[in-house]
Amino acid sequence: MSHQIETMAYKGSTPWHGLGNHLPANQPIEIWAKQAGMDWKIRQSPVRFITGQSDVLGEIKSFEDKKVLYRSDTNTALSVVGNRYKVVQPREILRFYRDLNEQAGFELETAGVLKEGKKIWALARTGQSGSLRGNAVSNGYVLLATACDGSMATTAQFTSIRVV
Repeated sequence: MSHQIETMAYKGSTPWHGLGNHLPANQPIEIWAKQAGMDWKIRQSPVRFITGQSDVLGEIKSFEDKKVLYRSDTNTALSVVGNRYKVVQPREILRFYRDLNEQAGFELETAGVLKEGKKIWALARTGQSGSLRGNAVSNGYVLLATACDGSMATTAQFTSIRVV
């Protein structure tokens, strides 16, 4: 699966790859969470190991400086991170947009899960657009993305690209 999309939802035009669940406009966050595959939580557990040799069971020890992140719905391991790592739940990404929608009229356009849940994103249209040469229009969006695998920090940025 070269696109690495596990699940996603979108409104408006179908993404270039043709994947995802199409939603009508003005859907509540709960519908977006379910259709985008973001209706689970990131759980955490200490990293543990067993001492001793292969033929003799040893003692269970913990690696105090690390924790394992895993999905609540499938128990799929997402990553091992340091204890200072702050988890951003999938629904928190969507709640960010609920507040922007209420305050500034932003509207969710796409949201989804990549790499078995290691990366999560949501994109909202800002309502801002600009005309380009040849009557083309460029729309403004806000992208919020996070990763559970240490590859990026939680990021919010403006973009003119419809991230799918």
